[in-house]
Amino acid sequence: MQTRFARLLAGGVAAAALTLPGLASADSHTAIPSAMTGAAMTNESQAAPLIPRSALFGNPTRASGQISPDGQWLSWLAPKDGVLNIWLAPVDNPDAARAMTSAADRPIRQYFWSPDSRAVMYIQDKGGDENFLLYSVDVASGAETTVTPFTNTRVEIIGASNTIKDKLLLGINNRDPQWHDVYLLDIPTGELTLVMENNAYAGFMADDSLTLRMAMSQNEAGGTDYFRVEGNTVESEPFETTAMEDSLTTGPAGYTTDGGTLYWIDSRGRNTAALFAQDTATGAKRLIAEDDKADIGSTLRDPQTGEVEAYAVDYLTTEWHATDPETRASLDWLDQQLEGEFGVSSRTDDDRTWIVWNDPLTKPAATFIYDRAAQTLTPFYISRPELEGAPLVPMHPVEITSRDGLILPSYLTLPPMSDSDGDGRPDQAVPMVLLVHGGPWARDGYGFNSLHQMLANRGYGVLSVNFRGSTGFGKDFINAGNKQWGLTMHDDLIDAVDWAVAEGIAQPDKVAIMGGSYGGYATLAGLTFTPQTFACGVDIVGPSNLETLLASIPPYWAPMVKIFHERMGDPGTEEGRALLRAASPLYKADRIEKPLLIAQGANDPRVKQAESDQIVDAMKSAGIPVTYVLYPDEGHGFARPENNIAFFAIAENFLAECIGGRAEPLGDALKPSSARIIEGEEHVKGLEAALAS
Repeated sequence: MQTRFARLLAGGVAAAALTLPGLASADSHTAIPSAMTGAAMTNESQAAPLIPRSALFGNPTRASGQISPDGQWLSWLAPKDGVLNIWLAPVDNPDAARAMTSAADRPIRQYFWSPDSRAVMYIQDKGGDENFLLYSVDVASGAETTVTPFTNTRVEIIGASNTIKDKLLLGINNRDPQWHDVYLLDIPTGELTLVMENNAYAGFMADDSLTLRMAMSQNEAGGTDYFRVEGNTVESEPFETTAMEDSLTTGPAGYTTDGGTLYWIDSRGRNTAALFAQDTATGAKRLIAEDDKADIGSTLRDPQTGEVEAYAVDYLTTEWHATDPETRASLDWLDQQLEGEFGVSSRTDDDRTWIVWNDPLTKPAATFIYDRAAQTLTPFYISRPELEGAPLVPMHPVEITSRDGLILPSYLTLPPMSDSDGDGRPDQAVPMVLLVHGGPWARDGYGFNSLHQMLANRGYGVLSVNFRGSTGFGKDFINAGNKQWGLTMHDDLIDAVDWAVAEGIAQPDKVAIMGGSYGGYATLAGLTFTPQTFACGVDIVGPSNLETLLASIPPYWAPMVKIFHERMGDPGTEEGRALLRAASPLYKADRIEKPLLIAQGANDPRVKQAESDQIVDAMKSAGIPVTYVLYPDEGHGFARPENNIAFFAIAENFLAECIGGRAEPLGDALKPSSARIIEGEEHVKGLEAALAS
């Protein structure tokens, strides 16, 4: 069944993308400084104190709060000796907290409770290599064990159970990096028993009895075939299949506890993905929910029966709809108590207690313990208390129309006190950063965003655009981006800039482009394909050559590589190679005219270091200046807060020189980090001095 584990690190066919995990998170405790560099801002902007980088990108005070399934324990992530670790306290004595783990160099970012509440478990890689191993900590004894003590291995959670609480089904690729074999884990003993050797399937799904029920593989068309599994044997013919056009918007969403119902998020025969319930005996499907603008997103499921109680629709903002009367009453009550966005992050088995997060949008996020029967909200923690009273600003959802009539759901954040009437338009045009999301098969969403807040605080408008190819808005929107890297996908970003200029939001000569992963690619494309549009660019782990990108994908993505070929271009064909080459910024590096800052993790398994190295080399050969920052202990994004702080220290001073905003001086921000300046320290104000100090 689909449980609170949410198929952590699921291996489904649609899972691979150039998304950027954990680029920026965090918190610290620093007074708000007033110093700034860069061109003078308006009096209003000067009146808003600078929010320190450490308050936005350092460690949170607490994060990821959960309650054990039996309701006896509270858990969360918090710093121990400066590194995020798992902490635990009895529900009836939250002050008696103790650290359960001792991570010393890399923060723990994902953890969960064992179904029997006897252990907290977490995954961790090394230096960003994404070879995630599974660890377990016994609550009673505090003993920690490495559940998967292998090298070059990535673990997946395939199944968990509400009735078999001492076991998990795992996928482990230590035999062959392309394929995850299925193992049954006995949690108390740590014993692993092979259930199925796998040489053909990209993912599996199990029911509550931890019996494999389904296997998935990519078909020749780039869609997905779904096979029944009986007695750990996969049937030869699929019982469900999708074409490529539905591959990112259709998939199984888990079984009910009794195994009688299989839920689907399904776009077949329609545009937006709807929620269906399928009778596993007859195959009959029943429509539960649909929306004409957005795909059905998250669901709340009964902890005991596994039945859907509520679902979310996320178009511009998130809207929850309950199918169960008691759940509806709880959500309605929470909506009356809380300002802004909220959600349920953890629940007890008896469903009496929920852990509820709340994003008030212009205040630091808070987490509460919700007693449903008593209707009480008890404060658990505030993740970033040092942001209380800081000049946080609202995010404005907007719709932008592309040149060919496509509606692009987008988000705009403005500098503090720049919008006196609160209409989402500044009183006068401001410098702007176009912040592009990764994926590209991902999306930007509504809510508190540390990078939006930092950039707005420095005096910039910040615009994030869900360009075609983004997920969540129906398959037509996704498929409009097929084989459009550097073409209409890029046109959408240019159209968004033109819209912002026409609306009096952005100063046309002071627009920067910035992003990570696919957003890094978009930055390179912006400076090469349309070199006059942007004043400068910040590329974080972005690919520069789509041919070499596809030639170096991680081995566990190989079973789903067809989707890349169908949506980007097939390097096995002359036409595909031409398409990939034409869309690769590397071959147009000599067109770059504006300043460029590049950041790369040396251990990145998705976008290898060579992607940054080769465009830096091409620019050097053409005599074009570039600043290149390498992190030897990071991968696809920056996990260590010291590295986040160091990079955004460089980035904000780079932007201040380029488009005239404010910046907190570099100071000693680089010292705790692993940052190596490979090229161009002279192009960022204060960087040479910071390196020399």
